Amino acid sequence: MLSKKAKNITPSLTIGISTKVKELIDQGLDIINLSIGEPNFCTPTPAKEAAVESIYTNKAKYGPASGITELRKTIIHKLKTENNISYQLDEIVVSSGAKHAITNALIALINPGDEVLIPKPYWVSYPEMIKLVGGNPVFLDTKMKNNFKMTTEDIIDVITPKTKMIFITNPSNPTGAVYSKEELKSIVNLCIQHNIFILADEIYERICYKDNFISIASLSEKAKNITITINGLSKSAAMTGWRIGYTAANQTISKAISAIQGHLTSHPCVISQYGAIKALNSCQEDIQTMVLNYKKKRDIALNMLEKIKDISFIKPNGAFYVFIDISSLKNKLKYNDYFSISFANQLLEQEKVAVVPGVAFGMDDFIRISYACDNDTLIEGIKRISSFINNL
Repeated sequence: MLSKKAKNITPSLTIGISTKVKELIDQGLDIINLSIGEPNFCTPTPAKEAAVESIYTNKAKYGPASGITELRKTIIHKLKTENNISYQLDEIVVSSGAKHAITNALIALINPGDEVLIPKPYWVSYPEMIKLVGGNPVFLDTKMKNNFKMTTEDIIDVITPKTKMIFITNPSNPTGAVYSKEELKSIVNLCIQHNIFILADEIYERICYKDNFISIASLSEKAKNITITINGLSKSAAMTGWRIGYTAANQTISKAISAIQGHLTSHPCVISQYGAIKALNSCQEDIQTMVLNYKKKRDIALNMLEKIKDISFIKPNGAFYVFIDISSLKNKLKYNDYFSISFANQLLEQEKVAVVPGVAFGMDDFIRISYACDNDTLIEGIKRISSFINNL
């Protein structure tokens, strides 16, 4: 009954875990949730007020497929002043969240059989998105000694005549790694040489603990021409449920994305777009406060994790996750198919702590925890993880 595409899709482990955690909490269980990839802040008040005002001033009619002009102009200003990239109005398309923006870009560029390179570890939905549009995800291994950042040597090993695109997530989910300018330059030059498009997922761009975040499209005009920048408001402005993301790309690609979106969804929610304008224009202090808070939580988490034996991790310089190597615990834990799933299930059952198994990101020897939670929850959660490991 189902299409081959539908049968070929793996359900999202992260969404599945979140659903399970909510069910356990509803049953009255004391669950510490370190699995969720959602800011523990509320949307800044100015953004909320702008959205409400748009309702009462009747600015809730159909809008342009690419997004309302005022928001696209605001995004252009943001990209120019913060990222040093110049775009025209017809090079920006606002979508219903960054996930939707990525899917639009894939529909616009990927033909059946095209290969899309995905460095491991990767965000859980990338491979499924690629398969849905008829492309073939090709995974490339990265090394922990390189903070799981891919190098040109890693990429060269998997390039074929069918390679059409590569994903670069910066800062990374799940590792929190942030690429330097020189690291990005070498990758971009390789992509230019081999005519490979870059999908630059920069949704965590503002949650960066280094002062020199570099947007890929800012490196050169050639880099800009082959790059589809993905960003949005979900993480930086705590607007997850508002579903506002966007693409910045050359005119040909953007025109195609706009046409695709016009047929599939018409346009993103107009009310959310008015909130997004205010978030970009008037909520910089709120965003900075969130980032400073995340950095403090990161330091709390790392100080505690460093004291737990038999685990290791890289120091995250962005996002709000720690990707933890638990491979040395394999001989202490009974498991069948997937070690990280067994670890996560037993941790949830015995200590009531929810984490994401590393297999969701393509690496079964790891788990991911999120520190986008209140300090008490974070501290108690890591204490319980420590107790679980010590008792194995």
